[in-house]
Amino acid sequence: MQDIPRLIETVFRIERPRLIAALARMLRDATLAEDFAQDAMAQALVEWPKRGPPLSPQAWLMATAKHRAIDHLRHGRMMARKHMALVEAEDDGGAAIAAVDTQLDDDIGDEVLSLIFTACHPALTRDARAALTMKLVCGLTTGQIARAFLVSETTMAQRIVRAKATLSGSGADYLVPRGAELAGRLGSVLEVVYLIFNEGYAPTGGDAALRADLAGEARRLGRMLAARLPHEAEALSLLALMDLQASRFAARVDAGGALIALPEQDRGRWDRLLIRQGLEALARARSLSAHPGPYRLQAEIAACHAGARRWEDTDWAEIETTYAALLALNPSPVLALNHAIAAGMARGPNVALALIDGVTSLNELDGYGPLHAARGDALFRSQRWDEAERAYEAAMRLAGNARERDFLRERRDRCRERGE
Repeated sequence: MQDIPRLIETVFRIERPRLIAALARMLRDATLAEDFAQDAMAQALVEWPKRGPPLSPQAWLMATAKHRAIDHLRHGRMMARKHMALVEAEDDGGAAIAAVDTQLDDDIGDEVLSLIFTACHPALTRDARAALTMKLVCGLTTGQIARAFLVSETTMAQRIVRAKATLSGSGADYLVPRGAELAGRLGSVLEVVYLIFNEGYAPTGGDAALRADLAGEARRLGRMLAARLPHEAEALSLLALMDLQASRFAARVDAGGALIALPEQDRGRWDRLLIRQGLEALARARSLSAHPGPYRLQAEIAACHAGARRWEDTDWAEIETTYAALLALNPSPVLALNHAIAAGMARGPNVALALIDGVTSLNELDGYGPLHAARGDALFRSQRWDEAERAYEAAMRLAGNARERDFLRERRDRCRERGE
């Protein structure tokens, strides 16, 4: 019986998104859905040690949580039609509850997917969508989400409360949208999933060089989207992109947790299974559309890196061309910087410096650490040690992550050694 609390914790962690999604559709209230899901876990902690775990722990948690929701609907006189159906369920052994559940299911039939689309409702801001997805779907604490956004826990708690209130006021139905509405919201969903992945791949704050748990949650969401939307090329492309980038995790940090730059990574430690999965998803995306979207183009770049057995084998000309296409499709200062870096790798550091210093839009990135790090790298390759040192210093001042600062400090110190 000593392992029962651990069993409950494990089952609840896995089932929590489904519980919240099902309850939210019944109640039209994300806060109550979270509360009743938590109540079900609390009840399991009391009952399972006494009676032993049920044959189906998942079904037990779902039934317990739904009965709490039924009681709430009955006593609150909410949603009269559903209320009557649920009252009738007491007399027929649950058949009416099953009928109501069937009516509540969306066409795609995935409860968690409906929760993702609801958390990415257009009534919410971009940051609110990401925060709510992390809270409701990924099950992160408010403190963890606050650290990802570099805000206080109090600020993030208020943001999440406002987001839930906005959803309640918007009339969100907690279903996967259909047709044009689905197409219109899919881009926001993909953006939020990739935002979560990137926060795991390169955390903006804290002491960890990467957060595999957060990136893993994003990949799980990506797999879910790709499985339920198999004809959406960009959903498959995002999955391919995340798998290809995640394949390098084991080689991105050393035993002490310090960052390892791409040229210095042991490519024998790259996960070949993830690379194969990523390339297969990318191939399916290519077969669905002759016109690549932004995630497809980024996945093509990741595939170039994955296909190079050595740093020297990297096809930088292809990567530069792909970044140019991506920049034309979705102009932004960050993409302009990435294109400049790729051009510098393909055609020499002076090309990178000319682009970084000459592209007007990059003036917007003066407070963006990676811009100064990129200048530092190009200056380092040009053996302009003093200038490179100053660029790395500027990047260090702007870095929010301790491991990133350590990495930049090591680069700065190399400049000092060579400049003496």
